[in-house]
Amino acid sequence: MPVEPPVIVCSDPRSFPYSVIRERHPKIVERVLAGYPYAPAVRERLGRLLQEDVIQPLRAGAHDGELWAGWGDGMIGRASWVDVPFLFAENFFYRRLLEAVDYYGPGAWQGIDPFGPQKRADLPGAAELAELDALQQLPEARQADGLVRAAVWGNRADLGFGLVATHHDKVDELLVDDSARLWELARGGTVIVVADNAGRELLPDLVLIDFLLRTGRAGTVELHVKPAPYFVSDAMTADVLDELGRFPAGSEVGTRLRQALKSERLRLYTQSFYCAPLTFHDAPAELAARFAEAELTILKGDLNYRRLVGDRLWPVTTPFAEVSGYFPGPVAALRTLKSDVVTGLAAGVEGRLPASWRTSGAFALVQVRG
Repeated sequence: MPVEPPVIVCSDPRSFPYSVIRERHPKIVERVLAGYPYAPAVRERLGRLLQEDVIQPLRAGAHDGELWAGWGDGMIGRASWVDVPFLFAENFFYRRLLEAVDYYGPGAWQGIDPFGPQKRADLPGAAELAELDALQQLPEARQADGLVRAAVWGNRADLGFGLVATHHDKVDELLVDDSARLWELARGGTVIVVADNAGRELLPDLVLIDFLLRTGRAGTVELHVKPAPYFVSDAMTADVLDELGRFPAGSEVGTRLRQALKSERLRLYTQSFYCAPLTFHDAPAELAARFAEAELTILKGDLNYRRLVGDRLWPVTTPFAEVSGYFPGPVAALRTLKSDVVTGLAAGVEGRLPASWRTSGAFALVQVRG
């Protein structure tokens, strides 16, 4: 294992993490308030969340209050949002937002996804569904390649990222492409897919899952989703069901996916870990055991990548296999670059890239360690 650099913090005003705290989070709150007619008390709480100089704790009696107090020990009640690790700041912001809108209740707003209107507006249209359906007509090798690329491209469909993104094209370049190794590892056992975003990202993920099952590359697929609204567009069970409802009645992909759920060849799974400020190094034993038993785990997106390698400013040539070697099973990361963490690049690649390459969404990785 290479020597670990310090974790990424938010204190540099020129940094990407600082811009997330100071620019993205206020815009997220603005969108939440525009989505629902929340009462004045909710609006006031959200306003205070953005204005507080020192990070405040959860309300007394919160069901997970002790956990967050432990994770935030030395930070909650003492530090500002920009003076703590980026991974903690982002995660706790979303937990505090859920508290502010009474997501955990009790009350009439309990269980109401504050990001629901944004997610529904981002559901794919008929043209996107037809385009992915048409991939079935291609030879299997071309389908496999096309679906991996569609899943990577789909990772740009991040509603939080879109609030501040300046690059609006599809992925320009795969800086690492281990797709061939991914398919070598999918040999008919259980494949875990850890989802990232709902909407336009989840659609190609579901078509990829259908391909895995349809071609026998997976006997079963376990789709991991968030247990609560998170990072604006992260997928929950309700989002998967909404997405399945978008497939036309005659869609072969939609029909097969619904049948796969009924027969449990496709299983939905969630764990509180996925809404915690932790990396996979600290995955609970039950979750780690699932990864160990799977033939392959596919991690989608930026947050899962940060959880996998650690939210640190690694030298970009640090071998991906070394920083992911602790993960308890073969793993593939499909990710569009939307934050600073990168590993596994060949020497010389960084030198030819533009200044914003780490966070523009214009570059992507398909990295596999088997």
